[in-house]
Amino acid sequence: MGRGRQKAKHTKIARELKSFSPDVNYNALERELTGHSVDHPGTGVDESYDDEIAKWAEYAEKYADGEAKGA
Repeated sequence: MGRGRQKAKHTKIARELKSFSPDVNYNALERELTGHSVDHPGTGVDESYDDEIAKWAEYAEKYADGEAKGA
């Protein structure tokens, strides 16, 4: 596509966007901006995750001590 056709297309799209006015849900926008959110299932921290972290922390401590003794 030539530069003239490309510029004309962009101008046409810009005009359409300028006159476009979508329906805005101001209540949802306010909730999003103020930080009031609904608790979604599955977003909390799982206890098994904490157990997994603790296991790896013990593993790291065990081998960190082993390296210090062997050095």
